[in-house]
Amino acid sequence: MNDRVEPVRLAKRVAELKGCSRSEAERYIEGGWVTVNGTVIEVPAFKVAAQQTVAVDANATLIAQGPVTLLLNKPSGYEAGLAAPREGQGPQGSRSRGAPPALQLLTPQNRAANDASGTRLLQKHFTALKGLMALPTEASGLVVFTQDWRIERKLTEDAELIEHEVMADVDGAVDAAQLQRLCHGLSFNGRALPPARVSISSTDAKRTRLRFALKGIRPGQIPAMCDAVGLRLLALNRLRIGRVALGGLAPGQWRYLQDHERF
Repeated sequence: MNDRVEPVRLAKRVAELKGCSRSEAERYIEGGWVTVNGTVIEVPAFKVAAQQTVAVDANATLIAQGPVTLLLNKPSGYEAGLAAPREGQGPQGSRSRGAPPALQLLTPQNRAANDASGTRLLQKHFTALKGLMALPTEASGLVVFTQDWRIERKLTEDAELIEHEVMADVDGAVDAAQLQRLCHGLSFNGRALPPARVSISSTDAKRTRLRFALKGIRPGQIPAMCDAVGLRLLALNRLRIGRVALGGLAPGQWRYLQDHERF
């Protein structure tokens, strides 16, 4: 006689433990409140054996977390573009030439230790993310990935109104005439650019660091602006999108957008 007990769905075990319906059990599991042998499992169909320990967090609630937005400090060399693909270009229209996608940096291990959002990390937060506010592969800095249609709509529909703060390192010195032209009088892709705020942040014998504050920025715009006034761009780093700043986020790390933050 075979007395071996077949594994059962985790949702069934949780329903028995909590004395709740199967659908409620699934919500507890998907909410990250259930562990199997001490490991959080978020898949209701996960099979558990009789000898495995299933536990439900004492603070478990059926109130589901809403869609999240992740802010990443993208290092140089990672793809974070949005343009439609064109012949001879890499994914999403960038000229990354096979650069790894920035999306792959969004892992539990890369969450910033100082993330002050208080958001409970769930595996589902890394699914159905949409990248917004493209950044050239060679550039570094703030990029946005969201599940929230409201954030997507804001950053898409108000793109021309949202100010970006970007630091650009250029080779050598920058004279007053070059700085004036960067602020006003240039065009990009056949369109006259609106006035921008450009100032010298620091300078030495080898390079100058420029601070750009401009609205409606497009991928490739700042490199083209620098080239137009005879400056060789060395590095590009985006510090802020609207009212949301990079802050102390280290390269390659991410954090959740907090409830009170607005672009």
